[in-house]
Amino acid sequence: MSLNPVVESVTARIIERSKISRRRYLALMERNRAKGVLRPRLACGNLAHAIAASSPDKPELMRPTGTNIGIITTYNDMLSAHQPYGRYPEQIKLFAREVGATAQVAGGAPAMCDGVTQGQEGMELSLFSRDVIAMSTAVGLSHGMFESVALLGICDKIVPGLLMGALRFGHLPTMLIPAGPMPSGLPNKEKQRIRQLYVQGKVGQAELMEAENASYHSAGTCTFYGTANTNQMMVEIMGLMMPDSAFINPNTKLRQTMTRSGIHRLAEIGLNGEDARPLAQCVDEKAIVNAAVGLLATGGSTNHAIHLPAIARAAGILIDWEDISRLSSAVPLITRVYPSGSEDVNAFNRVGGMPTVIAELSRAEMLHQDILTVSRGGFSDYARRASLEGDELVYSRAKPSTDTDILRDVATPFRPDGGMRLMTGNLGRAIYKSSAIASEHLTVEAPARVFQDQHDVITAYQNGELERDVVVVVRFQGPEANGMPELHKLTPTLGVLQDRGFKVALLTDGRMSGASGKVPAAIHVGPEAQVGGPIARVRDGDMIRVCAVSGQIEVLVDAAEWDSRTPVAPPLPALGTGRELFALLRSVHDPAEAGGSAMLAQMDRVIEAVGDDIH
Repeated sequence: MSLNPVVESVTARIIERSKISRRRYLALMERNRAKGVLRPRLACGNLAHAIAASSPDKPELMRPTGTNIGIITTYNDMLSAHQPYGRYPEQIKLFAREVGATAQVAGGAPAMCDGVTQGQEGMELSLFSRDVIAMSTAVGLSHGMFESVALLGICDKIVPGLLMGALRFGHLPTMLIPAGPMPSGLPNKEKQRIRQLYVQGKVGQAELMEAENASYHSAGTCTFYGTANTNQMMVEIMGLMMPDSAFINPNTKLRQTMTRSGIHRLAEIGLNGEDARPLAQCVDEKAIVNAAVGLLATGGSTNHAIHLPAIARAAGILIDWEDISRLSSAVPLITRVYPSGSEDVNAFNRVGGMPTVIAELSRAEMLHQDILTVSRGGFSDYARRASLEGDELVYSRAKPSTDTDILRDVATPFRPDGGMRLMTGNLGRAIYKSSAIASEHLTVEAPARVFQDQHDVITAYQNGELERDVVVVVRFQGPEANGMPELHKLTPTLGVLQDRGFKVALLTDGRMSGASGKVPAAIHVGPEAQVGGPIARVRDGDMIRVCAVSGQIEVLVDAAEWDSRTPVAPPLPALGTGRELFALLRSVHDPAEAGGSAMLAQMDRVIEAVGDDIH
């Protein structure tokens, strides 16, 4: 099967750029397999410690040729998406025993909810939590007791962190076990309408709370197409979960059957199984490109402009925003799920879901078909729909979409490109998601109003200071400044100004949530203000042009004056809510385009120092 020439050229570009780092990564994974810590190599005392509390499974765990599945769980019952995982470990152990395998909880990792911390001090820990999750995953797997790995995680930084940690144990076959989205509640569009009414003072806190409770109402992921659900899409299109498992609701028979089948399959693909499939071989350059294509075709979260480079780096693969932008020029947008459309992920799943998306993109020659997946039949298995016949999981060929307002074929897309592009100019480099932006808002040229805290933006709005055309600049929000918090709390406020007929845009070195929608936003601006990037030289009143048509982020100031300006000095670091504990991660600067990870920055330096002398 041929491949779209842009997809092919970007893949070749990534392979060439990653030649040295990928070779070293694969050599290290082979070293792990050949000489690293594995169960048969543990001393008797080591093994006795590991199985002391595993009475039912002790005989099997002492058998060196068996398969023991290591469970990395991010369960907590405060995060709705992760609450279903509470019972998964015991279920997984039962499912493993059915096929002569065993399972143990290798460790837990933190799972913070960006919905709870949005606009709060805790959000400044959010991106850093990804490194903590990766390191927690590594701690759990370092015991060497496992022949395969089950990752239990769904939401924003959690899935990227799990993958980053697991990829450093890439000699082990690994699968993500999803839990699924909550059933649909109050429509997301109505929730957003009430939020904007609250901002305008037209409804009170009681009405707002009622709407929020009706939207976020039960166990499962939030139903809009934000970072959490984009995670699930990307892991499925990379072939790292059971086919068609991303968007099955929790606590259903199909969901439990899918989990059971996944654990049975993990036993088969384990190191001692009949069909060993190490994670390092599954996550290659082609799988990363497939993830990017899926991100663009579905209008996924801009957070993955940071997460995908970080996941790739953990596998020795180097991608940048130009790769994503080039792919975006060729990959059509074939889904509209809130905030890009009015319907949620449950509706998307009903009308065809991931099997239809993958079938359509495959027919259009947009996806690599020759990647190694966890499914027995390879990538073609992911263009099949799952269902139950009695108690048995069965698959059938994906059908065309049953609602073209939500999901279309490649021949009649919502737009001919993926709607995520690299923005450049004298303000640096940024990411812009245009898939939810009306055409009349794609170009904004207006005076700047500069802020160093998102709460000051809301105060200025409340004081009537933003009742005009304006480019809101929020700086000192990058990884080195304060951990790059999401600024999604600004969306309702800026949306109100836009609805009043003003030209409005946001320019920031911070992040916006995957839930952000209709307001133009040039985000992840780099170099960030904290290190003296151009955004630190912007002043109130400077004319700024944010144009998604030409890909420009320009300050329209005389060049001589601009060059003579001194960057504004960074504010003092904020303390409280544990933020001071993360000063170490802030101090190791890693640009957003490279993934914004202090852990990976230091890891790369160590690997470079060792070079090819892995052994």
